[in-house]
Amino acid sequence: MRTLEPVRALRKRRYAPRVSPEQRLWWRRLLLVFAQPRPVFAALRSTDEEDEAARQEPVLLVVLLAGMASVLFSAAWRGVLDQPAVDGLAAAVLTFVAGGTQGAVAYLLVGGAIHLGSRGMGNSARFRTTRHVLAFAAAPFALSLLVIVPAALIAYGGDWFRSGGADEGAGGDVLLAGGFVFAFWSAGLLVLGLRETLGLPWAGVAGTLLLAGVLLAGLAVLPSVL
Repeated sequence: MRTLEPVRALRKRRYAPRVSPEQRLWWRRLLLVFAQPRPVFAALRSTDEEDEAARQEPVLLVVLLAGMASVLFSAAWRGVLDQPAVDGLAAAVLTFVAGGTQGAVAYLLVGGAIHLGSRGMGNSARFRTTRHVLAFAAAPFALSLLVIVPAALIAYGGDWFRSGGADEGAGGDVLLAGGFVFAFWSAGLLVLGLRETLGLPWAGVAGTLLLAGVLLAGLAVLPSVL
């Protein structure tokens, strides 16, 4: 049996997932962005390919969780269990799929609009850098999924996903207000990220967000025009 131990150890090393030091660093920075965001956004200036690749998993997690949070806080999802064909498991699967899709679309469209807005302000940062700024800024909103939704389920259970349930009233409004607090926190981090990572002055930050808002508004009304 002892002779098999080195073979087993070799197999474990071969098939164990390898996490590079850079990846571990960016997972720590994902946590650090809640308390000390400036050095995190300063680190996003790096355009080293390995460093950018090490951010992909934290970025993917934030995009997924933030997308799911946006779905769960929407008015339409508050009545998802009203449909007879949808039970708790189906609602969870739909939330995961819809959240992942919505998060990815927002990551690309909002990131693209902010990137074009920064270009309009004379900034020359790469599109990937701008997207990563958006993703790390969205970390508090992603966190809201792990804070507000469990609180809603503990307080109201399935009524949170049914119209006319016990959550209709002040208690439900307080939980939704909590979601807005996380959203405003993310908005503040986005402003800080545009300053720290892209090096934009305050006027440039305001101009970037204004141009991005105009572009997104144009995309929103385009289908009705066509």
